[in-house]
Amino acid sequence: MCASTHYVGREMDTHYEQGKPWKKVLGPVFIYLNSASSNEDSDVRKTLWKDAKRQLSEEIASWPYNFTQSKDFPSAEGRGNVTGELIVRDRYMKQDHGHTMHAHSAFVGLAPPGAAGSWQTDTKGYQFWTQTDKHGRFEINHVQPGDYILYAWVPGFIGDYKLDLNITIQPGKEIDLGALIYDPPRNGPTLWEIGIPDRTAAEFFIPDPYPTRMNRICKDPEDRYRQYGLWDCYSDIYPDSDLVYNVGTSNYSQDWFFAHVLRRGENNTREPTTWQIRFNLENVNRRGMYTLQLALASAASSDVQVRFNDAFSRRPHFSTHLIGWDNAIARHGIHGLYKLYSIFVPGFRLRNGENTIFLTQSRNLGAFSGVMYDYIRLEGPAV
Repeated sequence: MCASTHYVGREMDTHYEQGKPWKKVLGPVFIYLNSASSNEDSDVRKTLWKDAKRQLSEEIASWPYNFTQSKDFPSAEGRGNVTGELIVRDRYMKQDHGHTMHAHSAFVGLAPPGAAGSWQTDTKGYQFWTQTDKHGRFEINHVQPGDYILYAWVPGFIGDYKLDLNITIQPGKEIDLGALIYDPPRNGPTLWEIGIPDRTAAEFFIPDPYPTRMNRICKDPEDRYRQYGLWDCYSDIYPDSDLVYNVGTSNYSQDWFFAHVLRRGENNTREPTTWQIRFNLENVNRRGMYTLQLALASAASSDVQVRFNDAFSRRPHFSTHLIGWDNAIARHGIHGLYKLYSIFVPGFRLRNGENTIFLTQSRNLGAFSGVMYDYIRLEGPAV
């Protein structure tokens, strides 16, 4: 489906307005049919898959096609290019060469004008994306003429980059943006972290699938999450109490469940769950301001409430309120729409010694209510 709410929900729906004409080319669509002979020494599925990827490479090299007749699908000569270099600057980053580094393998794209990260939910305009090389250099080629903003996100760093400059693409023209600096969200030094900031929950614990639901095509480690019903394993692993993660001794690939979901109750009911992060601090600056960076890889009809050292506080210290219409949990995905919350934590809420953060997914709007965390980091006061 070219436009659908099936996976990411209503936030990516295409809205049509009276008096505002709109059109967009979706295609051309190429359908490739292949075949392979079976014998005792070959895996037919892998042979077909390898051949399909080979054909994909050929089609990518051939794009944009020159056989189309529509004026709304320009040939290569009727498009423009953008080049540049992306650099990450983080004054708390521990690097031999200082506080900057090349944005290696960053995703850089041109999308319609909007706020940072707005490209995630834009469905009406055209978008053109690439990845940087090891030196942070990028080339975005064959861009359809029009007005764009340059956006980016960098694996290993939180947040979204946006270049505050309108870029007008003209046929046959190339724009060199030079060196661009991205300052990711950061208020202080890292005290501890859970996960990898890559906008997915793939690094966390993913259970074995139920035997009756196993998709045998998705047995490779990188595809473990592509099994139906994995979220329901949470209730089997934690039938009576919820997840507790101890910073310094727990391992997020084994001890942090990939989805924060509801627990099965009696008569097939669902119950909200509260996860705990336990950690130790020394010499707490009670007058200082700490920051909890909470990055979500997906959210479905959820409200994540955050409490510090008080599980029974009537009002949470922070709440996302009702967020997310992603269907990534239900559709055996590993990410949906990215969300980042920078939560300020006054020092007086923390203690010398053991501390606990309570994360409650409080909404019960169906079996699939829940979130996937991308990355969590506690930062100390600025130094």
